[in-house]
Amino acid sequence: MSGKFELNAEVRSAKGTGASRRLRRAGKVPGIMYGAGKEPVMLSFEHDPLWHQIRHEAFFTSILSIKVDGKVIDQAVLRDLHMHPFKPRVAHLDLQRVSATERLHLPVPLHFVNQETAPGVKLQGGLVAHLVTEVDVSCLPSQLPEFLTVDVGNLHVGESIHLSNLPLPEGVTLTDLAHGNDLAVVTITVVREVVEPEPTPVAEAAAAAPAPETAAPKTEGK
Repeated sequence: MSGKFELNAEVRSAKGTGASRRLRRAGKVPGIMYGAGKEPVMLSFEHDPLWHQIRHEAFFTSILSIKVDGKVIDQAVLRDLHMHPFKPRVAHLDLQRVSATERLHLPVPLHFVNQETAPGVKLQGGLVAHLVTEVDVSCLPSQLPEFLTVDVGNLHVGESIHLSNLPLPEGVTLTDLAHGNDLAVVTITVVREVVEPEPTPVAEAAAAAPAPETAAPKTEGK
């Protein structure tokens, strides 16, 4: 089940680039909430509390309670988050309302465990390679997981874990798997040492020999 996050918002009427710029100068973040058969609502959020929330990984896979004047007006998921090009600041939020009876499609991160104790690493000296770090899931809002766990503890060198091997919470399906794409998400690869060839006596002698002098070109007098 996803964590609980609440976002305090204000409804805004002014639209356009200029209005958004003024909000950002005032320490606020413009946003929009849409979906679930309702009209889109233009919102603004205080930047600093929002900034602290987005530093939690679970924020991106949680059902967010949107509050206006202290009352929850809707529940939503984060659909898009725009950052400032070079400053650590949120520039805009896109939120999608959720319905308790409609399935969501949302990317969920993978958490890899027992990597150091896998036989392919501990006994065979291999390296763990993460081929996929998040997967798109489909589920009802109440079933949305914060993350999916990938247990690497039994892998040997050359072995992989595929989407079909992942344990899923009840009601959760993987979009790729539903479309017949059983992707590998992690594997253990062989560590190959690069051995440089030892120089032969002939090569050593050639490297040690001084470079031949080049005679200066002669010029004919007039």
